[in-house]
Amino acid sequence: MNRIHLLLIIALPASIAALSVILALTFFSLCKRASGRTRDDVETSKRNSEGSRRGKEEIEENADAEAEDEDLITFHGGEGLTICDILEAPGEVIGKSMNGTLYRAELQRVNSVMLLRFLRPACTASDGSVNAVVQALGRVRHPNLVPILGFYAGPRGEKLLIHPFYRFGNLAEFIRDGGGETLNWSTVYNISICITKALDHLHMGLPRPIIHGNLKSKNVLLDRHQRPYISDFGLLSLLNGASGQHMLEASSAQGYKAPELIKVRDANERSDVYSLGVIFLELLTGKEPVNENAAPDEEPYLPNYMREAVHELGISNLCLPNLLLQKKPDGDGSSIVTEECILKFFQLAMACCSSSPSLRPNTRRVLKKLENIVKG
Repeated sequence: MNRIHLLLIIALPASIAALSVILALTFFSLCKRASGRTRDDVETSKRNSEGSRRGKEEIEENADAEAEDEDLITFHGGEGLTICDILEAPGEVIGKSMNGTLYRAELQRVNSVMLLRFLRPACTASDGSVNAVVQALGRVRHPNLVPILGFYAGPRGEKLLIHPFYRFGNLAEFIRDGGGETLNWSTVYNISICITKALDHLHMGLPRPIIHGNLKSKNVLLDRHQRPYISDFGLLSLLNGASGQHMLEASSAQGYKAPELIKVRDANERSDVYSLGVIFLELLTGKEPVNENAAPDEEPYLPNYMREAVHELGISNLCLPNLLLQKKPDGDGSSIVTEECILKFFQLAMACCSSSPSLRPNTRRVLKKLENIVKG
């Protein structure tokens, strides 16, 4: 991927009509350049070349006035970051969606790599609630959630969320690439219980529940020890209605949408649990949530396929082969995982994927059942 300058992506005004004009501009201030402001730049260059003290003072006053149109809010772990740190960071595009763009950014002054999520102005909520929502999301901390370290709002409606950068990809890549040898029972169990704990914290561990609304294996990031971190929580509440609905439609196409959901505003704890169950089935089988190459008489959606296939093939022929060869993660090393253990995990996943929301367990119940599986 080509390295790019985030400044050119998020803040360069569209009104600059020719490259020659850009090259003629004098960048009289690092922070003014970072913010992408070009108002009266040609006149400013003349003033600076004349060495006019009065001109410099006017420039500084103008910069201070314009700075009121932008803001950077920082949270725990992001203290000390500045607007210039963020907007001057060389960035590399690592992902795009209808709602925005993800960048791997090198913050050079603080010698750190971070993930910047640019939200397109046309996709974000405009009812004045964004700052309040961000303040609430920025306070959320859990060992298995990707934290928000900062939030930048620009003068033209630009919005950037700042996160730590996780170098080892996401769970979807790990499942598909790790396959047989890496995905043993211990890894499957630990990932499952960690993401359930994180989701439980969002649903039951806060003053007001946070609905994820877009939980999927691509939104679970991993560190070098395969420890999972749920990303994108609360993003739904920062988007306007149309953009949120596009997110729901994408989730449906990818096989994670609970069947009862028609409108994104109806997403709730039980629809999040449905998505969690789909992730459990991915971990169990190594399969995609939607089989795009399914035969005409074959069910393409993973929960429905598993519901039918388990009676004919048995769980041992549907799960990853190494799962039955591994030891229990919390035992003394002498107890082999049995087919009954794997079957209980499958049954829990299918309960989460029940077509009836009222029959799905809540996250607290899912945690209890996971703990009972390894206790035997």
